[in-house]
Amino acid sequence: MKHKAGFVNIVGNPNVGKSTLMNQLVGERISIATFKAQTTRHRIMGIVNTPDMQIVFSDTPGVLKPNYKLQESMLAFSESALVDADVLLYVTDVVENPEKNIDFLQKVQQLDIPVILLINKIDELQNAPQPHAAGKGAAGAAKGASPDVLLGNLVTKWHELLPKAEILPLSAKNKFGVDMLLKRIYELLPESPAFFDKDQLTDKPARFFVSEIIREKILLYYDKEIPYAVEVVVERFKEDEQQIHINAVIYVERESQKGIIIGHQGVALKKVSTEARKALEKFFDKHIFLEVFVKVDKDWRSSKKELDHFGYNPE
Repeated sequence: MKHKAGFVNIVGNPNVGKSTLMNQLVGERISIATFKAQTTRHRIMGIVNTPDMQIVFSDTPGVLKPNYKLQESMLAFSESALVDADVLLYVTDVVENPEKNIDFLQKVQQLDIPVILLINKIDELQNAPQPHAAGKGAAGAAKGASPDVLLGNLVTKWHELLPKAEILPLSAKNKFGVDMLLKRIYELLPESPAFFDKDQLTDKPARFFVSEIIREKILLYYDKEIPYAVEVVVERFKEDEQQIHINAVIYVERESQKGIIIGHQGVALKKVSTEARKALEKFFDKHIFLEVFVKVDKDWRSSKKELDHFGYNPE
């Protein structure tokens, strides 16, 4: 039996469901998936193994025009995914303007590898704001058009923008179309030995997932700018057969942000810590002893030195 293996990279604009799709494809909770944009900051690999195949999926930050150095690093992670893919998955959804971030789309158009354009969230077609979704002048903007017509117009628009791409509709949240996508990826993969051990699920260490789970809870429980001014660093990860002892530091940019994270009498920080501990116990299937501290690291998002320290270097 011939063995296939390859790198399948997932790109697209913020909040279109890339991380939800990644988790469905891998079958494990690898990437943070919340309702807030710019959730993913790193490039995260998830590995699917069968006896005759290994797919190395890579989730990337949403494509955006950077306003500070952290976002420059996030964009570099996304652009690096165009260079080393065997198959590229470009994810959009039914409410996004297809011409958003056209510069990045033009780079995708020039690729010589298979590109699959995924129109996600098709379960939301009936309620989608169609004039925005279908682009300027699209017939799908007609009031009262059926979901099939609206989807057809989106497909036509995307064929114009990415004529070489295959187009598949899906709903990552509901797992509709995911099995079909996996089958198509298998067909496109090159023959190759495995790149990683067959029992390996990801390229990231355990500490990375601790920081991501804590950051996810901050994204869920705090509003406005606070989640985006936060970085989480695991300073201690000590594991034995029964439990894992973790010390983590939440870094913010301002003293005022520190006060908000901690909350009155520490209530807000306690809530985040408790919810993170529960998620970590589920993730690692062990008892977790979690201690979380908050420190100020002024303007870390705009400091190359600090970004390097926090691991935001795509090279």
